[in-house]
Amino acid sequence: MKTFQPLSAREEELAKLIVDAAYAVHKTLGPGLLEHVCELCFCHEIGKRGLAYKRQVAVPIIYDGITFQEALRLDVVVEDLVICEIKTVEAINQIYISQLVTYLKLTNRRLGFLINFNVPLIKNGIRRVIF
Repeated sequence: MKTFQPLSAREEELAKLIVDAAYAVHKTLGPGLLEHVCELCFCHEIGKRGLAYKRQVAVPIIYDGITFQEALRLDVVVEDLVICEIKTVEAINQIYISQLVTYLKLTNRRLGFLINFNVPLIKNGIRRVIF
C-alpha cells in the first residue's frame, strides 16, 4: 500500500479557497446549468480570491513513443498545483474519480477536486482527491 506525505500548507490553503469558490457559485446559481457556465463562474470566483488559474489546459500524452500534444484537457488548474474537474451530472460516477487520479498522476500533482454543481447541496457535490 502506498503511503502519502501530508499536503503542503499551500495546498491546504488552496483547497479551502477552492471549496469556498464552489460554494459561492452554487449559492448564487444553484443546480441545473451547463458545465461551461459553472466553469466560467467558478474561475471568476477563484480570481476574486486572488488565485491564478488556467482553463482547459492541454496535457500531452506519450504513448508507444509518440507524443500526442492535446490528448487530455484539464478543466481548471489553480496556482499550477490543484486540478479541478467541473461536472454538472446527476451523480458522480467512479470513472470520474479514476480520471482525476490519472490526471494527477500524469501531471505530477497531488491534489484534485471533482466538483459537481448539479446537486441540491454543494457539499454533496465536492470530492477531494489526493494522489
